[in-house]
Amino acid sequence: MTDLNARVGEVTERIVKRSAAARRPYLDRIDEAVAKRPARKRLGCANFAHGFAACAPGDKQALREGDGPNLAIVTAYNDMLSAHQPFDRFPDLIKQAARAVGGSAQVAGGVPAMCDGVTQGEAGMELSLFSRDVIALATAVALSHDMFDAAVYLGVCDKIVPGLLIGALSFGHLPAVFLPAGPMPSGLANDEKSKIRQLYAEGKATRVDLLEAESKAYHGPGTCTFYGTANTNQMLMEIMGLHLPGASFVNPNTPLRDALTMLGVKRALEMTALGNAFTPIGHVVDERAVVNGVVGLHATGGSTNHTIHLIAMAAAAGIALRWEDFADLAEVTPLLTRIYPNGKADVNHFQAAGGMGLLIRELNDAGLVHGEARTVWGERLADYVVEPHLDESGEIGWRPAPDASGDVAVLRGAADPFQPTGGLRVLEGPLGRAVIKTSAVAPDRHVIEAPARVFHSQEELHAAFRAGELDRDFVAVVRFQGPKAIGMPELHKLMPPLGVLQDRGHRVALVTDGRLSGASGKVPSAIHVTPEAAAGGAIGKIRNGDVVRLDAPAGRLDVIIDADVWARRGHAETDLARSHVGMGRELFAAFRGQVGAADEGAAIFSAV
Repeated sequence: MTDLNARVGEVTERIVKRSAAARRPYLDRIDEAVAKRPARKRLGCANFAHGFAACAPGDKQALREGDGPNLAIVTAYNDMLSAHQPFDRFPDLIKQAARAVGGSAQVAGGVPAMCDGVTQGEAGMELSLFSRDVIALATAVALSHDMFDAAVYLGVCDKIVPGLLIGALSFGHLPAVFLPAGPMPSGLANDEKSKIRQLYAEGKATRVDLLEAESKAYHGPGTCTFYGTANTNQMLMEIMGLHLPGASFVNPNTPLRDALTMLGVKRALEMTALGNAFTPIGHVVDERAVVNGVVGLHATGGSTNHTIHLIAMAAAAGIALRWEDFADLAEVTPLLTRIYPNGKADVNHFQAAGGMGLLIRELNDAGLVHGEARTVWGERLADYVVEPHLDESGEIGWRPAPDASGDVAVLRGAADPFQPTGGLRVLEGPLGRAVIKTSAVAPDRHVIEAPARVFHSQEELHAAFRAGELDRDFVAVVRFQGPKAIGMPELHKLMPPLGVLQDRGHRVALVTDGRLSGASGKVPSAIHVTPEAAAGGAIGKIRNGDVVRLDAPAGRLDVIIDADVWARRGHAETDLARSHVGMGRELFAAFRGQVGAADEGAAIFSAV
């Protein structure tokens, strides 16, 4: 057995000590909620009758008179979004699997699932981050009927999985399994898609050309195949022990996907307090699981959104995760994958090269993850170094993960990484704190020093680009984009013009209190700047022409200006009223008023 890396151990112990005051009461609370017999039996007769009134006759009989487990299904199904459309079939599969082992299942509730790809650059995107907390609240409402002994969660994309997990952890006494839908088959190559986007930004491709390319890339049911937040979610759920082994990247509507779904149901029902394998989710998600998630994020060059979401998810379990933990773990975690936007491959190529089983084995053998961390499958994460397959009878079997990567351009071992440190860095300086994803940025772009050009919206930058004002070295400072200002939308509309300018040979970078997520690419970008401009952050003091220095290797974000001048500098203001109405934004005023800072999880719930 490989010894745990000293830094991983130090960070884990630091988190344990920091979290003690919140974690112990959390565990006490969920332990008190555990019922050794179905909790629904305590309901009044009228309450109970309401709970099973619409069930099929057999399920009604089982719920009314039996003591078998009842499973909650919390679903993010809708048929507009490709990632969630496959969940249409899941409730019937889940109920069938539950009945086969003497249990029952009910759709406890639905949660909203919005797509950042649809709302990108539109007003609706300003609800995106807040939708995570809405999903957490909706999950709690779904489970509040107290009819259930365990739960399965159906969700894939950006805010949906973090919201579901936050809600699940508020019912931490219930066992839980996350059931993914899987990625769509590969379509148009990601680098080809990116090329058309840049040509369109330059006016060298038409909207017809762009739509044709996008339609070939996003062409059927399943998750988008690039390694953005949605697929980072799936990696996290597996490396944190909340998926079955190898479940993350099996394509939708295939026999193996259906078999994994039904086996996940069986496992969820085995873990209830009614049996001998009780495994509440609040005990699975501990400090070790959180550290494993951060290491997985670094090793795969995952979505920067999780420097926000992981903090909020951990806090829901009474665990205090901080950006400095991300920074320290990044220094010892090698980058083992190249998946678009950090390379040309997609997640189907990653799966074919060895997938999660090989990745977890490499990290475990290198002592970079807690192999003994508890999971929903077996006793420890070290058991996840396998991959599922269907045997001749159609049953799931398990075989060891490949000994070596099938494609070292996509997935490598820890002894031969793409780079020795992870793809995320934390920046600090007089402008506050920020995050940068370096795994897709050329090394000669890891340090940028140039005059600032300040914008208060994506549209302002696009207008300047079209007017030919940006053909030079500069740092784009796009502010008043944080959670308190306008809900912290993703700013991917900025990437095509900045990419064009970088390709022309200019040294450009982005500094913003907004988000870019897992699809952020080749332009160096200091994002999630906190404190944000709307909270009086120093990013609001920058003026056009101030020299800004972004230094990823040194972890610095500086403004090169006389200290006395900077100290006397006033803070900019802007009118955000138009971003607070329309497209439902007026309903989220309380969220904007309550939300915490990015480095605290940007949540409306109390930080730990």
